[in-house]
Amino acid sequence: MAGERTYDVVLFGASGFTGGLTAEYLARHAPPGLRWALAGRDPDKLRAVRDRLAAVDPALAGLPMLTADVSDPGSVRALAERTRVVASTVGPFIRHGEPLVAACARAGTDYVDITGEPEFVDLMYLRHHAEAVRTGARLVHACGFDSIPHDLGAWFTVRQLPADVPITVDGFVRAGGRFSAGTYHSALISFSRTSEASRVARERRAVEPRPRGRRVRAVPGRFSRSPELGMWAVPLPTIDPQVVRRSAAARPEYGPDFRYRHFAAVKRLPTVLAAAVALGGAAGLMRLGPSRRWLLGRLASGQGPTPEQRARSWFRVRFVGTGGGRQVRTEVAGGDPGYEETAKMLAESALCLALDDLPPAAGQLTPVTAMGEALLDRLTRAGITFRVLGPTAGTPS
Repeated sequence: MAGERTYDVVLFGASGFTGGLTAEYLARHAPPGLRWALAGRDPDKLRAVRDRLAAVDPALAGLPMLTADVSDPGSVRALAERTRVVASTVGPFIRHGEPLVAACARAGTDYVDITGEPEFVDLMYLRHHAEAVRTGARLVHACGFDSIPHDLGAWFTVRQLPADVPITVDGFVRAGGRFSAGTYHSALISFSRTSEASRVARERRAVEPRPRGRRVRAVPGRFSRSPELGMWAVPLPTIDPQVVRRSAAARPEYGPDFRYRHFAAVKRLPTVLAAAVALGGAAGLMRLGPSRRWLLGRLASGQGPTPEQRARSWFRVRFVGTGGGRQVRTEVAGGDPGYEETAKMLAESALCLALDDLPPAAGQLTPVTAMGEALLDRLTRAGITFRVLGPTAGTPS
């Protein structure tokens, strides 16, 4: 990474709901001597966040604040040039994310975000991967609940199986809690841009290198009753399978023939049917201007659940891996996925890039390919569990 930098980590979007939680996490868990700063477009809102942090640690009353706006390329460029790592919570990323990615790619600055938007990630690969490779920048998207539990969880599962054999992994997601306003807006906007997303995905596939002498797939599963879980397995068309597939393409330990499928695990069939109707309706409404504005206005950015509600939230992702005549079941579990744990994952990813001894890599990377073991260790110490389940382990509760 070129040149001396004023800061180790800058948190961009610190005045938003998830950004504020990420700032509070850093206030409590950043190591002594970390040079970090808050960044955003509104100095008054940043000052209010800093006042909250000073209540956690009075030494943070003088935490630096940087003003930058994605509509002002000069301010974003200056921000990227002053720090080793930028962590961003500013979404929807397809609307607001590219200026910062571009600035980090040019400046050789590592970048992490919490996007779950496939179109955005594919566009950033097409437009900025090559520049990041040239400058040494690591661009790591999807460093929240999308997609760290699934990416690291699939990798953790693969490591329990024999080497150099065909491997299949199925992931089953369960969660209790509210999704964030940013996730809500990003999902709705994605519904309205399916044709654009498909076109960009095709363009990426046409230019992205494929692994030599190996086959790597993320395939849609079938809706079915899972005897292993005692639940309905519902194919989940999120960004997570794509992230897992890209990690597998880059890492030989996934074997000569790797396949991943991704599901939501649902106890009751009526829940599945109601969700399908709701998603179909939202997708249709997002294509019409007035209904799109109405839907986007139902949950405003900056809104979120109370601390008590977050404390009752949880997630569990179970994996079933098969290879070399063996089967292994694993689980990744933690607390509130949409807010608390996403803030934790983003903060620990930024700290990992800034402080840990990582293998050389550059360009657009996945969490596994950028940070792997170091991030797994950090998240385990931070309270997210990665464990192998016994042969008599029961159904997710």
